[in-house]
Amino acid sequence: MRVLALTKYSARAASTRQRLLQFAPHLRQHGVEIEVRPLLDDRYMERLAVDEPHPRLEIAAAYARRLRDVAAAGAFDVLWVQYELFPFLPVIDGILARLVRIPIVYDIDDAIFHMYDSAGSAAVRHLLGGKLVPLMRRAAVCLCGNAYLASYVAQAGGHAEVVPTVVDTDAYVPRLRDDAPPVVGWIGSPSTWRYVEPVLPDILPVVRNHGALFRAVGAAPRAAIVPGVTAVAWSEEQEIAEVQAMDIGIMPLPDEPWARGKCGYKLIQYMACGAATVASPVGVNVDLVADGKEGFVAQTGAQWASALDRLLSDRGLRSAMGAAGREKVVRSYSLASQAPRVAAALKQAAESRHG
Repeated sequence: MRVLALTKYSARAASTRQRLLQFAPHLRQHGVEIEVRPLLDDRYMERLAVDEPHPRLEIAAAYARRLRDVAAAGAFDVLWVQYELFPFLPVIDGILARLVRIPIVYDIDDAIFHMYDSAGSAAVRHLLGGKLVPLMRRAAVCLCGNAYLASYVAQAGGHAEVVPTVVDTDAYVPRLRDDAPPVVGWIGSPSTWRYVEPVLPDILPVVRNHGALFRAVGAAPRAAIVPGVTAVAWSEEQEIAEVQAMDIGIMPLPDEPWARGKCGYKLIQYMACGAATVASPVGVNVDLVADGKEGFVAQTGAQWASALDRLLSDRGLRSAMGAAGREKVVRSYSLASQAPRVAAALKQAAESRHG
């Protein structure tokens, strides 16, 4: 069985790696071969990381390449679409979805529909507000990273199934904690660092008072200018080691529609490595972190400061919460727990072609 996976980004994007690529070895063992063709390549991702403009000719070439990829889909058994086919173009996703003669599996782990239906431009809302709906309806199944996304798909008339974003818990393992100063950490991208900035005035004094360290992975250059923050460049090779070095992982989020569509990937990374967590009670975060068990939830600045103070004051508490988090991830947010479900969804989609 052959699957053509049309992703939005290259393998440099966590969504591509975690939602598709990491399943490839398991799927291969079950007779499913995946060919991944991204719309936007590594160069696009490199520019995105440093907020550089993207040459229009390169974007046009990428769209032309995507059109050829869709035309070639008939040589495969299933078309696996991540996010959308042609960002910011009206109508065409739905038209092509109807023209493709093989089953479609749709994958979404961000509330990208809010880029359109909540856009500041009335023209964008009018032209693109419902652009994903025909694709969702056409898909044999829509694999959604959380219940918020699944609710949107269901309301659009699609067949939604929640498959959380996962990590390989054979690779993401706790490291032996030593007597070095504890590390409070965050991992993400320059675009999501803005979620951390509002809580820094409350948490950095607590970190400093306990003689701890604060490390931000992937947030440069904005994080690098903040006193008390050690900014670390992200790399795929060092990603796991950086998370393993954290004693406490944080995930602040504003309570807004886009954030409610987040799938808690960084929390899952922290928990898999045995770190205690502090998170905003927004979206899937409340499913991942039961307050007082795997970590603490915090809304106000005072709650953020209090949560970190408690964890930095009590190594045993950090250890217990980290162990509880690790257990939850292995059980429900691991590659081993979800890979069979993804394989089943793809095979069922393929069978629907002959049903």
